[in-house]
Amino acid sequence: MKQSDIETMIQKYVDAEIAVLDGKSITFNGQQMTFENLSEIRKGRQEWERRLTVFNTKRRGNPGYRLARF
Repeated sequence: MKQSDIETMIQKYVDAEIAVLDGKSITFNGQQMTFENLSEIRKGRQEWERRLTVFNTKRRGNPGYRLARF
């Protein structure tokens, strides 16, 4: 998956959050989302933001862990 794909998904979740907060419902990935689904939309956005962080960390060559020196 490319960075632009991940960023597109994040933007879709942000758009869905805005629509729900404006009192609208939205169909996303085949599911009807309304105000009561706001927490699910936010969880999805946070998951994609986490994926973007992991993607950027790997791209920089950071192994994702640290070594302790004693």
